[in-house]
Amino acid sequence: MSDLRLGDVIDDFCVKCKRLTNHAIVSIVGDQAAKVRCRTCYHDHDYRHEQPPPSRKELKKQELFAQVLAGVAPETKAPEDPPEKKKTRRKT
Repeated sequence: MSDLRLGDVIDDFCVKCKRLTNHAIVSIVGDQAAKVRCRTCYHDHDYRHEQPPPSRKELKKQELFAQVLAGVAPETKAPEDPPEKKKTRRKT
């Protein structure tokens, strides 16, 4: 994405409208849009690259998964060489 200028129209996900809408570029960092303004509701937000934010349900699942992983004990290290058996003589 090059040749972006302030005021250019691009598509992005608006969290207020909860849909993909036209946005005007408000600020640019490097060669990419940093902040955009929804042309439907005039809400300013960071450019999201047309990706909706994760839902609260997904965030809760990720949090619970992280807690489960933190509670799992690290695997115990297997012995490198099994102990050798003592050889015994049979009485005949």
